[in-house]
Amino acid sequence: MVDQLDLQRISAALRRIGWGRLWTQLALAIVVLGVLIFNNIGGQVAASANRALGLSPGLSITTLSFLVLLWCLWQSWLVVRCGRALASPVRPSKGETARLIKRGVLADLAGLTLAAVGYQALAGSLFLQASMQAGFAFGGAMTTPGGRVTNYPITSLEMLAVLSNTQVLFAHLLGLATSLWLLQRVYRRD
Repeated sequence: MVDQLDLQRISAALRRIGWGRLWTQLALAIVVLGVLIFNNIGGQVAASANRALGLSPGLSITTLSFLVLLWCLWQSWLVVRCGRALASPVRPSKGETARLIKRGVLADLAGLTLAAVGYQALAGSLFLQASMQAGFAFGGAMTTPGGRVTNYPITSLEMLAVLSNTQVLFAHLLGLATSLWLLQRVYRRD
């Protein structure tokens, strides 16, 4: 049987850490959403949309990771509700609480995986573009007889794509760390 004081501590930890996780991930999700929207609008406005094709797979995978982050926000809210329920007379079992936290761990692992793959796609595309600029691998800046540059420099919009991926990766990392701590707290024996 679980000690009442220990149950209160677990309840308080679930509420505090759940709220912290929720607000931190929500703030990062808002940043990611803003950057993805800005990147999408900026990419459509830019005259040279053909060169942004290399970023499309990375942005698509980052968007999938963002959608997983939205689901993780829902899981964070459920953890807060579970913490509240533990303080009430009708409380969830230890197994139900652990399953809820484990779902968050798995979701954050899936989001981390998607974000890492998206980062690799973005970084690979930008490396190829940068190597064309400096002449590292593909012969330097290429111009037409009219003096027009045929390879494009890396723009701030492309760096924003990397920034959005980094933010979603960090949000999932924080979610994973807090979920693992909560899981350890639920199973800890004093």
